[in-house]
Amino acid sequence: MEYAILGGLVGGVWALLLWLSIIVWVYRDVRERTRDLGLQVLAVFVVMMFFPGFNIPGLALYLMLRPRESLEEAYARSLEEEALLREIGDEGVCPSCRRFVERGWKTCPFCQTQLKDVCRQCAQLLSFAWLACPYCGTPRPAPAQNAPERMETDAAAQAGAPQRPPARAGDGAAAQPAGEETLPSSTRTPR
Repeated sequence: MEYAILGGLVGGVWALLLWLSIIVWVYRDVRERTRDLGLQVLAVFVVMMFFPGFNIPGLALYLMLRPRESLEEAYARSLEEEALLREIGDEGVCPSCRRFVERGWKTCPFCQTQLKDVCRQCAQLLSFAWLACPYCGTPRPAPAQNAPERMETDAAAQAGAPQRPPARAGDGAAAQPAGEETLPSSTRTPR
């Protein structure tokens, strides 16, 4: 009789500990899989509603309905997808407002950021990362220098270069582009 009572007591304690451990495991597992508090409470309640030792149906129900991946796995997958998209090319996203743009657009229609440059030879759209036009081979101009550096360069260039007289309003010769001959006003054709 004493052995039966002792066996029943040990079996009851074992069933209670099993029940509590399953509840704790489900609580930890559901917290790793969702941030929805209602879903967390429901999952723990489904496992708790059966009497100690008989919560196996509740555990089986939870395992069938739980979210497939944990939050950490979902985050890692999203980082991997983002890295793959960046490898493919970030040309489909505006660098300023991060909205999707078409590859053939010169400027972003949302924030008016310049997305592409235009080749000065063939007028094709060029990426800012390219050093030359892939269509005609024309090298791209060097990026603009900072304003103080440009003023120093201009001042140095003007010091060594012959000075050109300032253009007057009525002077036709000063308005001519360099390299063209000045024709007498009677032989010039209007443009």
